[in-house]
Amino acid sequence: DYTGEQVTAENLYAVLLGNKNGVKGGSGKVVDSKPNDRIFVYYSDHGGPGVLGMPNLPYVYAMDFLEVLKKKQASGTYKKMVIYVEACESGSVFEGLEPSPPPEYITCLGDLYSVAWMEDSETHNLKKETVEQQYQSVKNRTSNFLNYNIGSHVMEYGNTSIKAEKVYLYQGFDPATVNLPPNNRLLDTHMEVINQRDAELFFLWQMYKKLENGSQKNEILKQITETMRHRTHLDGSIKLIGTFLYGPHKGSSIFNSVREPGMPLVDDWGCLKSMVRLFENYCGSLTQYGMKHMRAFANICNSGVSKDSVEEAFVAACSGYDPGLLHPSNQGYSA
Repeated sequence: DYTGEQVTAENLYAVLLGNKNGVKGGSGKVVDSKPNDRIFVYYSDHGGPGVLGMPNLPYVYAMDFLEVLKKKQASGTYKKMVIYVEACESGSVFEGLEPSPPPEYITCLGDLYSVAWMEDSETHNLKKETVEQQYQSVKNRTSNFLNYNIGSHVMEYGNTSIKAEKVYLYQGFDPATVNLPPNNRLLDTHMEVINQRDAELFFLWQMYKKLENGSQKNEILKQITETMRHRTHLDGSIKLIGTFLYGPHKGSSIFNSVREPGMPLVDDWGCLKSMVRLFENYCGSLTQYGMKHMRAFANICNSGVSKDSVEEAFVAACSGYDPGLLHPSNQGYSA
């Protein structure tokens, strides 16, 4: 219904809210749910602290997404909702923001989750399997059988009473699975995995190796080289900014500081967005790789550094760097 340039945060919010006048392009379809309907939402993209990726910028920010869910709840247009989110560090989107207990049941995860829950649903009778059973089975498999160095931690938030309900109420039922067993054992298939932030590079490298020598192969190598150059710049500039703002001994620890459980990533989400835009203006687009640095921007806001001081640090750290096509004037801003 929505593809290419139509896949935006604005359209996502309008679709969830059932706002036909708010969507731009696409089929115009929205979640036109009624008070007794159950809703299943599956969201998959890159992620970072407090944000979910989008094919088209800007990103989905935690506070904006939660405001949409609150509006949907207040509209009284659904009975219950289950949300599966696959994105790096996606648990930070809901940490400390939802009221307790929220009406939705939400699981957050990264990397391996899509394959795990889809295969689980395909191999079980969902009229017999509960949300809890799927959660536990997929949680184990998504950790790549407790190998968290390459697997992912699955988190849950919200109204956990929903876990007693059958999965088919949210995902539907395929008659072909009627004779399949309920979930009474763990899927035991190990999966080959790669860091999700490196997936794009890995894909390009595989293409490069398969191509014969020529202009296309040279272009892919150039793309890989430019991507790595920008990644190195992003990591280096963030480290340098931390040093400029807090000194050589405190910068890294402040930027990487994680708040206590139950606290949101940042107190002022408007400040976070302004920090991201300011950084991209001087240092180039964050890209999906740079989303991992979102916590650093949040902690700048939380520490109360003045905008003038931050801007001076951004300018000093990124002076002389030409992001080329990776400038937000070409890519768009992430906030």
